[in-house]
Amino acid sequence: MGRFPVLGLSPVVSCGRWPAKGFVGEVIPFQATAFREGHDAIGVELLLTDPAGATQRHPMHLVTVGLDDYRVLAQVTAPGTWTFRVRAYSDDFETWHHNASIKIPAGLDVELMFTIGAQLLERAATDASRSADERAYLAAKATELAATDAPLETRTAVLDDSRLHDIAKLRPMTTLSSESEPATIRVERTRAGVASWYEFFPRSEGAKQHEDGSWTSGTFRTASKRLSAVSAMGFDVVYLPPIHPIGTAFRKGPNNTLNPGPNDPGSPWAIGSAEGGHDAIHPELGTVDDFTYFLAQAAKNDIEIAIDLALQASPDHPWVTEHPEWFTTLPDGSIAYAENPPKKYQDIYPINFDNDPEGIRAEVLRIVRYWISVGVKIFRVDNPHTKTVEFWEWLIATVNAEEPDAIFLAEAFTRPAMMQALARVGFQQSYTYFTWRNTKEELEEFFTSISSETADFLRPNLFVNTPDILTEYLQFGGPAAFTIRAALAATAAPVWGVYSGFELFENVARPGAEENIDNEKYEFKPRDFAAADAAGASLSLYLGMLNQIRKDHPALRQLRNLHLHTSDDDSILVYSKHLDGAFTDDGVADTILVVANVDPHSVRETTVHIDSTAFGLEPGTHYQVTDLITGSSWTWGEHNFVRLDAFTEPVHIFHVQEATA
Repeated sequence: MGRFPVLGLSPVVSCGRWPAKGFVGEVIPFQATAFREGHDAIGVELLLTDPAGATQRHPMHLVTVGLDDYRVLAQVTAPGTWTFRVRAYSDDFETWHHNASIKIPAGLDVELMFTIGAQLLERAATDASRSADERAYLAAKATELAATDAPLETRTAVLDDSRLHDIAKLRPMTTLSSESEPATIRVERTRAGVASWYEFFPRSEGAKQHEDGSWTSGTFRTASKRLSAVSAMGFDVVYLPPIHPIGTAFRKGPNNTLNPGPNDPGSPWAIGSAEGGHDAIHPELGTVDDFTYFLAQAAKNDIEIAIDLALQASPDHPWVTEHPEWFTTLPDGSIAYAENPPKKYQDIYPINFDNDPEGIRAEVLRIVRYWISVGVKIFRVDNPHTKTVEFWEWLIATVNAEEPDAIFLAEAFTRPAMMQALARVGFQQSYTYFTWRNTKEELEEFFTSISSETADFLRPNLFVNTPDILTEYLQFGGPAAFTIRAALAATAAPVWGVYSGFELFENVARPGAEENIDNEKYEFKPRDFAAADAAGASLSLYLGMLNQIRKDHPALRQLRNLHLHTSDDDSILVYSKHLDGAFTDDGVADTILVVANVDPHSVRETTVHIDSTAFGLEPGTHYQVTDLITGSSWTWGEHNFVRLDAFTEPVHIFHVQEATA
């Protein structure tokens, strides 16, 4: 336990079994419970050690006066393994000051208090680690306290000497201390924690249909022409569904039908044919040289490419004949295909990770290493929850030991325990339940969860839609619903994503399914983005504004700083994100306040109630808010009227500026 108990360290994941997560530039709240016997004062500090071995000391402060929880914010600034301890120590100066401040005015033990203070300062003045000027100042103040012939007022004034208090805070005067056990944080590159994702199918970009119904597929060369527009919207990661050869056996037709025509390209997730498997490129997309050209064009547009890692196979995949033991054979001799009842994927064989686990591990590691050698560092992993957790723990640790910049995104729409376990064992990012959290109450609970309850190990990637997810909210909410969801995703978390077509308000679902009709998974889907932009029928400009706001405001590039406020309307959601100036490049604090009407069918008028202490202002302070979309400004305080018309302006994204009179 130590001389002073130091307990309940945070961030700590599963009692330290796995490291907590951080990313370069992240501001992390560190917390611990510390106390001592009796009434003497203690001090508590964070000892934060970077990967180079340098230790920073950060004084910790009581969360609530009268209790024993201490907290401090600290920023991690380099990738690698960081460690931290929390040190509790006897604060001899504060103990003396507290007692002397009570006793001397009351005429109790006056000389004794002066003597104890003088001895304390004299001892500190002999500390060789202090500067000569500081030691001289401490010695002088000790002399003033010990001067029995000096006026009482002169001696008492030492208790309130501001420089003396500054010295005691900067370098505490202590005789006893205890340190906690060390805890670990794995800090990864910034893009692991801050990114704007955009998903598109390269085969659709530049695809052309001919009069006879046949198609010419888009290629990496034609798809590269889309990158500048994606970059103009501010997206910095482009995710490509599987780029590998597609099987023909049991190929799916339009809308997941079982009767494909000769011109249907099949689902990219049905990976593998005679032309190769997971280490091959679909011939219609091009060659490896074409793909490296695509990567180079992306880099010129400040975009990084993520590819899909889907560990499954079509019946035509080379694995099926070369390694039949990697699959599940049913009693009738057939290989089991993938199912997610009521959905059936007859064109896909899942891998059985209990059959030849060593062989499967070696093959998957080979594949990942290959794509890293080509130039890919980000992998969106398809359905990781249908594979063993121990496999992912091994794979990600092995890959990151060789390539620390590699990032794995878990597409795991599953039970919380599995989703969180995958994050604990290494996945840098995770899909979430965001798409299904639409009411004010649901969103408040969800935002609290991602920003505090799971933030030590799970980084949410708030995709607003996917080829498989078109929620009723988007189906029936019209353009307002798309605007609201984009604004929430872009401001609530530092990582968010959009699947192509979202900006065109594509909202028609396949009957009986929560996905777009004429799903791009099963057919070519070229889109005329330029025509939609010209006609004002696109959200692309708004998406670009959201991403620019994210770039301009560092508060939005943090996960753990979300604070909920209240409103009198059950559809008006209010939250802020604040970053202290100590952590910004220009030293100026940054605060964003979001007020959203989450009902896309209504006009709402209500009062919102703002806790300004959440962004460093005293209660009752007035301040200026400027809408970063419209440019309009108002003076706000604790209680404020808002009117949000879902059809014209459903969300305010306010920049909170300096206080006014």
